Amino acid sequence: MQKDMQNASLARQLYHMTWPMLFGVLSLMTFQLTDSVFVGQLGRDPLAALGFTVPMQQLVSGMYVGLGIATTAIISRTLGQGDSLRAQRLGGLVVAIGAGLALTLCLSVWVLQSLILDLLGAEDALRPAIREYWMPWLISAWVGAMVYFSYAVCRANGDTRLPGYMMISTSLLNIALDPLFIFVFDWGLPGAAWATITAFMIGAMVVYPLLIRRAWLRFDLLQLELNKAIRQLGGIMAPAMVSQLMPPLSAMLATALVAGFGSAAVAAWGLGTRLEFFSIVVVLALTMSMPPMVGRLLGAGELEKIRKLVRIAVRFIVIWQLFIGLVWLVASGLVSTLFSRDADVQDILLSYLLRVPLSYSGLGVCILMVSINNALGMSMRALLISTLRLFACYLPLLWIGAQISGLTGLMTGALVGNLVAGGMAYGLYRQGMNRLRQQA
Repeated sequence: MQKDMQNASLARQLYHMTWPMLFGVLSLMTFQLTDSVFVGQLGRDPLAALGFTVPMQQLVSGMYVGLGIATTAIISRTLGQGDSLRAQRLGGLVVAIGAGLALTLCLSVWVLQSLILDLLGAEDALRPAIREYWMPWLISAWVGAMVYFSYAVCRANGDTRLPGYMMISTSLLNIALDPLFIFVFDWGLPGAAWATITAFMIGAMVVYPLLIRRAWLRFDLLQLELNKAIRQLGGIMAPAMVSQLMPPLSAMLATALVAGFGSAAVAAWGLGTRLEFFSIVVVLALTMSMPPMVGRLLGAGELEKIRKLVRIAVRFIVIWQLFIGLVWLVASGLVSTLFSRDADVQDILLSYLLRVPLSYSGLGVCILMVSINNALGMSMRALLISTLRLFACYLPLLWIGAQISGLTGLMTGALVGNLVAGGMAYGLYRQGMNRLRQQA
């Protein structure tokens, strides 16, 4: 009975930490899907241009999500030790470092855009549309990174409601501005990016004053012992960032592989990728809510509670993601016609929805295990999971499937690769937990 009560208590804590993140991330995915719907009305070329942007979007977001993981881990442990002043300065350090890293990455993408488009296999006819879109999109990526760092500081301090509410507010504003900027102002594809810039800038103007008012940020960084703080941050940030950058690298390679089947395939694959983000929204919410809980339990030496917490989350993910996969299976015909008017894109997207979503349970477990291992201080194990998922499971099976049965085989390869990766990731997590328990 005591064990059941402990499990129920952990489940309640997980629920209260997760639901604000769930609705926040869901709103972000909704506005991204809405972007795709509006852009889809502009025709195949703008939609394909958006598809070529997805891997680069994952690259930029991978950087700031990796830094957010380090932020949550370090600040939550520092607060657990009772040093709130150091936690405030660490928050300021994260914002300063993040601003510089995000700006450097965005400028690099802009300077190297021709080389990047060559590597992605973009057709010459699409490049003017892509270049026109990338400047405002990169600005929106930098502003979005700054807003994300503020959310990471909130989560590290145990507040998931403020970032959740702000995600919802900025997403609704973005959706409202999309038709105005794209169609009424006749800005076309770049209008989608300018809508995002406007929404995120308003969000940043709201959140940062609140963080300073709550005394969660300080910028007197010279009082922080910068070398020690940067080493501490980098010890988790570097492998976490590399781990987060693995998926966009994989997405670039996958997009290049898909590009060999034509622009319709790229457009459908880009839509499918956005639907994938939407489908794993619960997993993404858990990766934001669980690390602060795991960090504080780890500081208290409660390894058994961590194990129970992770087991609850994994069981839920497997059941939920199987349900989501079946929903996409049933609704595949309706969804494919909703997101594009092009018959070729509709057919390819239909084929995607009949296969890939059935593997989202494996993908979800793998993503969560990366987050949990980072929170446990096993950042190199998290990096190993990311690397093996993409370069030992996903991409090889994509290529093998394409060789055997073309585009349909490629999608079947994605299904099998995700399921294999989920089992592998959970096995590596259990090995790491066993080592921690032996050390304790």
